[in-house]
Amino acid sequence: MPLRALAEVNLGAIERNVTLLRSKLGPGGRLCAVVKADGYGHGAVPVARAALAAGAQHLAVATAIEALELSEAGLTAPVLILGAISSDELPTALAARAEVTAWDQRFVDELAAAAAARGESTPVHVKLDTGLGRLGTRDPDVALSVAQAIHDASPALVLAGAMTHFATADGDLEFASEQLRRFAPFVARLRAMAPELVAHAANSAATLRLPESHLDMVRCGIAVYGADPMNEDPLGLGLEPAMTLCSYVAAVKRAAPGQSAGYGRQFIASRPTWLGTLPIGYGDGVSRALTNNCDVLIGGRRYPLVGTVSMDNITVDLGDTPTVAVGEVATLMGVDASERQTAEQIAHRLGTISYEVLVAVSRRVPRRYHRDGSPV
Repeated sequence: MPLRALAEVNLGAIERNVTLLRSKLGPGGRLCAVVKADGYGHGAVPVARAALAAGAQHLAVATAIEALELSEAGLTAPVLILGAISSDELPTALAARAEVTAWDQRFVDELAAAAAARGESTPVHVKLDTGLGRLGTRDPDVALSVAQAIHDASPALVLAGAMTHFATADGDLEFASEQLRRFAPFVARLRAMAPELVAHAANSAATLRLPESHLDMVRCGIAVYGADPMNEDPLGLGLEPAMTLCSYVAAVKRAAPGQSAGYGRQFIASRPTWLGTLPIGYGDGVSRALTNNCDVLIGGRRYPLVGTVSMDNITVDLGDTPTVAVGEVATLMGVDASERQTAEQIAHRLGTISYEVLVAVSRRVPRRYHRDGSPV
């Protein structure tokens, strides 16, 4: 009998996606694989190893604890923490020997003191907000003064990078290009201070759609996992989805007209039919918003998900003459014979993006790693 829920991750697909993304870069261009949020739900450490094996030279995460996980796993590639680091998190970041992102003087002063006390040198990337409106300062002069403070704090700190992040690379390329124009003079000013620094701006969408944004390094997240950053069809971009999410048919029962399935009776049979129950639910990452709003692939056919998605179970309508038996594999995301259901298709049903669908697959779902079918 299959596991109640299983996420299979093809590391071969990860490697080929990285190879494809690297092929978009010019000579000397570096690829940073973003493995935050547990590798977008795929597992940060296995994904990081696969990405590095395929030629990625840098890794990126969002938090200090994520950086420490990679360090404790024995990974030695440079790891950049993209997010804010609080005073309480700073020791963890330094213990991970991570590169960090800065944009204000207070943090730089605190970082310099902590790094000096450890007798270590910490690489720092200065972030300029060119239009996303989240982290980073909008004022290039402020960012320049932060960079100068980092430079002056040598050897405790090293001015290692200049960075920004696009708001619309998956859509409005005109605004993304405007962001790049705002970023260019800032990079030039920092290069005068630290000629060897790495300039980077491009995410997955910009890597695929805006070649002039590649600079010294690109930071690819969602495309590494074989999902389309434009939330359409990854196969059209040559990307291979790495994750398959499956369950199995745990029960099959008859439903007469008027009988219901699930909390709140959101499905009431209008005709004689058979229902299959799958032991997977929103506790595993199947959004409750997919109630009466999704398909499941069983035996190479699509069956509608009916009734309310509960924490541990969903129900599918098998029709009046089912050929489905207890124990059969049921695919929620992946390929079954000629049928295919992608994270993007599920995202469209939810009014969201594939990122959220993938990250939602919870930790109680075991991950099984393979390389094109061979266990690793």
